[in-house]
Amino acid sequence: MKMVAPWTRFYSNSCCLCCHVRTGTILLGVWYLIINAVVLLILLSALADPDQYHFSSSELGGDFEFMDDANMCIAIAISLLMILICAMATYGAYKQHAAWIIPFFCYQIFDFALNALVAVTVLVYPNSIQEYIRQLPPDFPYKDDIMSVNPTCLVLIILLFISIILTFKGYLISCVWNCYRYINGRNSSDVLVYVTSNDTTVLLPPYDDATVSGATKEPPPPYVSA
Repeated sequence: MKMVAPWTRFYSNSCCLCCHVRTGTILLGVWYLIINAVVLLILLSALADPDQYHFSSSELGGDFEFMDDANMCIAIAISLLMILICAMATYGAYKQHAAWIIPFFCYQIFDFALNALVAVTVLVYPNSIQEYIRQLPPDFPYKDDIMSVNPTCLVLIILLFISIILTFKGYLISCVWNCYRYINGRNSSDVLVYVTSNDTTVLLPPYDDATVSGATKEPPPPYVSA
């Protein structure tokens, strides 16, 4: 008998919509794959026709050019890398190869850290929001309406919005991590674990070991009548 560790109680094989974490990881990988494929198509069309996505410095309110050739190439390379990572995660979850999910999980951690850093920046430097809004182009939608909002209320709204995003991203990270644990445990497990209702686990020996030990066990001595 072995007690279950407290942190293993947070482990679950089911995720949103009551589907398996493996199915949820496949759907998540396909969703990210579609999004990055659409972004790649937009970038390639912009690279083929630069005038379609060209904005002058007066329209942007600054002295820089929007999406020049160097930035376009970097964005295309990042999109191709993301498509590769998402395809690896989808394939790894489908074929139950745990190692293929690790790059996608690392990307989720990196994305979560960036959003958390944005939340910390907004909390520490609340005036940076107003400065950022002032630097937006004059014809930016709802710019005047946003500037008229109370700075404290604006900071609270942005923090609430970022908190919701972080909660959702954290849930997706847990789903992918549980999928990794499920596949890794399924591939490397050599014992059958039976979880009882009193939070204990009973480790049963493998079938081969049980049959071999049962076959080599010496029979009882013959019965001798008195």
